[in-house]
Amino acid sequence: MLDRAVVDALFPSGLPEPEHWEKQYPPRQLPDGAKVTRLGPSPTGFLHIGGLYVGMIDRDISTHSGGAYLLRVEDTDQAREVEGAVEQFGRAFAYFGIQPDEEGERGDYGPYFQSQREAVYLTYVRELLRQDKAYLCFATKDELADITARQQATKLPTGYYGRWAIWRDKSAEEVQAKLDAGEPYVVRFRSPGKAGERVGFVDAIRGQLEHEANRNDVVVLKASDSELRLPTYHFAHAVDDHLMRVNLVIRGEEWISSVPTHLQLFDALGFERVEYAHIAPLMKQQGGSRRKLSKRKDPEASVDFYIEAGFPAPAVQYYLRGLANGRLAELPLDEALATPLSLGDCGVAGPLVDLVKLEDIAADYVANLSGEDILALVQEWAATHDATLVDVLTAERDLALRALTVERGPEVANPRKDLRKWSDFRPAYGFFFAQLFELVDNGDERLGGVDPKVVSAFAADFADNYADLEDGGEWFNQIRGLLEKHGFAPNPKEYKKNPDAFHGSVREAAQLIRVALTGSTKSPDLHAVARTLGQDEVLRRVRSLV
Repeated sequence: MLDRAVVDALFPSGLPEPEHWEKQYPPRQLPDGAKVTRLGPSPTGFLHIGGLYVGMIDRDISTHSGGAYLLRVEDTDQAREVEGAVEQFGRAFAYFGIQPDEEGERGDYGPYFQSQREAVYLTYVRELLRQDKAYLCFATKDELADITARQQATKLPTGYYGRWAIWRDKSAEEVQAKLDAGEPYVVRFRSPGKAGERVGFVDAIRGQLEHEANRNDVVVLKASDSELRLPTYHFAHAVDDHLMRVNLVIRGEEWISSVPTHLQLFDALGFERVEYAHIAPLMKQQGGSRRKLSKRKDPEASVDFYIEAGFPAPAVQYYLRGLANGRLAELPLDEALATPLSLGDCGVAGPLVDLVKLEDIAADYVANLSGEDILALVQEWAATHDATLVDVLTAERDLALRALTVERGPEVANPRKDLRKWSDFRPAYGFFFAQLFELVDNGDERLGGVDPKVVSAFAADFADNYADLEDGGEWFNQIRGLLEKHGFAPNPKEYKKNPDAFHGSVREAAQLIRVALTGSTKSPDLHAVARTLGQDEVLRRVRSLV
């Protein structure tokens, strides 16, 4: 065991004692049963949809229990930090409405960036060294690689433990000699675990679990020759969860195997243990098998995928809540969003992320919004993702609102559901706006191969005699009245009986006008489209075929 003076000399003078931090971060004054939760994303990459999923559960559990939810950026691995990742966290949580109660500069238990908490961690590392619950390790990379190779060769568990922990029982004199020589070191936790021991704990989702006890002397403080002395994740999370007074940690199931290590650290530090809840990972169906949703392989794994596409936030929230608690998927959206989540209802099998299902939910959600609401939400999304669309919608607000009434509204039994996300607005509604519409040329393949001369003559007749009629039947008669003159059958049946005698039927004739007005062979009610466009725009588009 190192002398206390030797230990203290390894740390900055004036480093506070643990009592200082306990006083600075006192227990929270919260009602009985209140849960303090946290999300600890690492800025080594952009936010996975699973992070949003866990954050949603964190937010819900803390809110409904009268607790608090905090965001702690776990940036101790600064060499791998990705520029812009932290800002993306903020965008994601703001878009989906799950902002934390405490983050950044907001909250009494910060700083909420681990890289800014160096002094806090050093206090507790020093305390472990003083109590001989940790020790200095001068093992080199080559020595550690050799240990691993020999363990693998003899089929032993890899790690730094037992006889493989070559610095665990070195004398104070040997340690001092290395210090005097200026050799770099790490600080390792002196694990109390023994081979064959098991540890049991209660998971808030999975109930009683048992796992092999940790006997690995994990690193708690990184190399002494680094400019910033930062801890490893294991140690930092134990110190931070204690001082931030977190009492429920919700995280992915891949951390279950780390619980024995974390419980040892809580005990060694004299901290009350936290409760853990391990969430099953989000999955993807691939052929006949399922696998974890991967940021590397699957675009939909990134939260930015949903933001850039403009999925309505309430629809995504509803979908994710249904993945967490299946019973909520059976409720109407508003009711499901207001119903508290239950950890006990979370399954232990990873739920499948199904984009088709999500789009169906989003379509139903949008179908029940007013035109004013849709327009506002599209403009808000487009302000970041489609600047041209913002300009068009601002200039043509009345036209946009008229377009959004076509086959939509409370009086429509089956409203259009082609708007599932805000990026759908251009392909679904862009044709209403002259600024976004490209006139169709005669001979375009969308015209169905009708002879261009026939198309030109038909379009000219339609335009020359066009009337902007209010009645849909009367309006369509303007197409019917031209059928015989231009060689179209009055109905598909007549055309089918003698196809060589006609250029098509009324269907093909109407299609000429449809394509001219919308640029597509599929569109909402043609009369409603024409009325929304107005007579001048209808004539401009139809005459492009002449």
